[in-house]
Amino acid sequence: MSKRAFISFDYDYDKFLKDALVGQAKHPDSPFEIHDWSIKVASRDWQVKARARIRASDVVPVICGLYTDIAVGVSKEIEIARAEGIPYFLLQGYKSGNGKRPASAKSTDKIYTWTWDNLKALIGGAR
Repeated sequence: MSKRAFISFDYDYDKFLKDALVGQAKHPDSPFEIHDWSIKVASRDWQVKARARIRASDVVPVICGLYTDIAVGVSKEIEIARAEGIPYFLLQGYKSGNGKRPASAKSTDKIYTWTWDNLKALIGGAR
């Protein structure tokens, strides 16, 4: 059965990486589906909306880009996922390995290489 994924990413810098992940979800052998639940407009209640969307998900892939360490929204989404008991994992956004760990990520959270095989395994719970 396909898992619902909420993608956490730095909206200001890494939207193209999110779009790439959405594209991979469309593969015929994809073990996950993505609804575009990105909160595109900053609002006072964005965290309430994010919580509802994360709660409706099975897993939260977190794309680590060049500025993810200072992306407040990404850190908050990780905190929400933890509070809601929704598993998350960190995904290296760049082959160069320059993606930064979000501020709220645990020091023990591994940043995984983004390959199709890794992604399928991570969505399936291999962490």
